[in-house]
Amino acid sequence: MTTPLKDATAIVGIGQTPFARRLPESEKHLACRAVVAALDDAGIAPSEVDAFASYTMEETEEVEVAKAIGAGDVTFFARTGYGGGGSCATVALLAAAIATGAATVGVAWRSRKRGSGPRPWRETRHPLPTPGQWTRPYGLLRPVDEIALLARRYLHDHGATREHLFNVARACRDRARANPAALMRDRPLTRELYMSARWISEPLCLYDNCLETDGASACVVTSAARARDCRRRPVLVHSVAQGLPAQHHGMVNYWNDDPLTGPSWTAARQLWKTADFGPQDVDVAQIYDAFTPLVLLSLEGYGFCGRGEGAAFTEGGALDPGGRLPLNTSGGGLSEAYIHGFNLVTEGVRQLRGDSTAQVTGARTCLVTAGEGVPTSALLLRS
Repeated sequence: MTTPLKDATAIVGIGQTPFARRLPESEKHLACRAVVAALDDAGIAPSEVDAFASYTMEETEEVEVAKAIGAGDVTFFARTGYGGGGSCATVALLAAAIATGAATVGVAWRSRKRGSGPRPWRETRHPLPTPGQWTRPYGLLRPVDEIALLARRYLHDHGATREHLFNVARACRDRARANPAALMRDRPLTRELYMSARWISEPLCLYDNCLETDGASACVVTSAARARDCRRRPVLVHSVAQGLPAQHHGMVNYWNDDPLTGPSWTAARQLWKTADFGPQDVDVAQIYDAFTPLVLLSLEGYGFCGRGEGAAFTEGGALDPGGRLPLNTSGGGLSEAYIHGFNLVTEGVRQLRGDSTAQVTGARTCLVTAGEGVPTSALLLRS
């Protein structure tokens, strides 16, 4: 299936700030630092930027970033919803704008100070909207509590164990140890450490949860034709997709017959339909990992294995360099930083440029996914 977006645009620059539990700068300052770094990486002047895309949860508005960096007249700006589900959609928005002539150079970014707080689910004094008013009084206070329900169902239905969740956590931690930018670079994760860790929401322990991070990442998108003249090797945006299943509900998917078949399945059908290759041709993947069980669900949703086979897929070093599907090679949200998945996009670009700290030899195709469990998005990148 041909589409006007296929290989029409490219990511030509990436940038990021340091990642830490607490940084002194404001979210706006961090956002602008990442954007300026990405533009410098691309060799494009800020005055050429005429498009912006970010998250509805982003507190720094486009107009503030545009003024601060010295952008020119802006002809396209948009935001996408659902937090971790939006990372790839920001790039898709820019690709659509540039491919259709609405803009020429776009910047997408995410800036967060989550490591510095606050923790929104700790506030229990205010009235809750439907449907939260029916679930939070019974213990579903945080995202991890909702994902724990899905995890328990998955372990029960498919005979999976915490060993399989450890496989995901260990793979991400091992990759982070080679990454100087990763928060967990100096903290190896052993099986004993994982199995003895405190519960956060059973069956999920401390190491099944993403980090709380301050920091920002950004990327620059332009046309494939313009990309050939940029400073760095371009990475083509081959296919994009979003996914919101019928009758979807939050992370717990109560109203579906099969709550374990989530938004990734919907996004995957669209993603592969418009691509020239399939899951078997993906050299490296950056799969959203706010919680370890989401990786198992995504492996199935995006077609790397059958329904209920995601746990077994992780065995035997399958997620390591040289394995069946090298995964989250910067450490991901579990061990590099968690900024709603945007650092997975920038790591996908590094892999296809050939300059990752955990480089997969000969990588030419990369899948990047956003949050499973919420309305989501995905990218196929190729060199």
